[in-house]
Amino acid sequence: MSNEAPGAGASYAGAGVDIEAGETAVELMKKWVATAQRPESVGGLGGFAGLFDASALKGYRRPLLASATDGVGTKLAVAQRMDVHDTIGRDLVAMVVDDLVVCGAEPLFLTDYVCVGKVYPERVAAIVKGIAEGCALAGCALVGGETAEHPGLLGPDEYDVAGAATGVVEADELLGAERVRAGDAVLGMASSGLHSNGYSLVRHVFLERAGWTLERHVPEVGRTLGEELLEPTRIYARGCLALLAAAEVHALAHVTGGGLANNLARVIPDGLSARLDRSTWSPQPVFGLVGEVGGVARAELERTFNMGVGMAAVVPQAAVSGALAALAERGVTAWVMGEIEERPTARPGGVSDGAPAPAVTLGGDYR
Repeated sequence: MSNEAPGAGASYAGAGVDIEAGETAVELMKKWVATAQRPESVGGLGGFAGLFDASALKGYRRPLLASATDGVGTKLAVAQRMDVHDTIGRDLVAMVVDDLVVCGAEPLFLTDYVCVGKVYPERVAAIVKGIAEGCALAGCALVGGETAEHPGLLGPDEYDVAGAATGVVEADELLGAERVRAGDAVLGMASSGLHSNGYSLVRHVFLERAGWTLERHVPEVGRTLGEELLEPTRIYARGCLALLAAAEVHALAHVTGGGLANNLARVIPDGLSARLDRSTWSPQPVFGLVGEVGGVARAELERTFNMGVGMAAVVPQAAVSGALAALAERGVTAWVMGEIEERPTARPGGVSDGAPAPAVTLGGDYR
């Protein structure tokens, strides 16, 4: 239905775009953006582009710029149904900056994109508040962004968010599969829960199949379903940078969509494999709950969710104690969950069917 008075000429506001509401949202978010800056940030909110003084980055011999972009996915649907919007920004930052840090890069700055069906200034400001808090936790600057109003494409209470970040790493300190060696230890870093992956399955299991409400108290997790599902994604950037400064690290893997095995496999070179032991950790209860309520097999859970491990590190055996201590100092719970070994060329018993052995295998049962 049009917002225009009968007989009035057409207007942007009548078509559903409220420029004044957008300007109000910018004013409300300014204080939050100001909390997510670095000394290299130039200018402030309101310019056509965010500026960052790269010349202020001293000491690099051959700096490589790293770039990553991502969104939050259907976790947004939970935030919108609960009308809670000030944490989803932390999920966005985590999904982007922790893809940067896995190559050894320090996140420098981030830009965001918030697309809404209707601008509610306080809601937009709450979203940006979460993004600014996430940037502060990651140690990167929020240098700018865009808020777009798309009536007709999105409903009045619908929105989507995306972010892009840039980091820097010294060329000869770039992490990756080429550094990984047989005998290396694989460390797991605890997740805060579901993080921001697999929510299409989660919503299908709890809200559609089981008919639960987001307000339902769930004894297994000690809070409501909605509160559990909105637990923000843990941001590992500063912990991983502290780890890199304190110990030799060969590779990092950010565990997102596809689960632990698929993401760790991305940093395992040909000829080697990672053997992990499930008995070294206990996934949070929510993962088992998804399996129980939805009848979801363990293999499906493991290829969809992080199962309690949000980041993995591959380090030499001699560096294990120093690595664990560095992470503990940053408040990151970590443990040895496996080892890198030569990848077998044949199936058990010496019989090969021509299929390559998996790059990552999980044995044992969760604690």
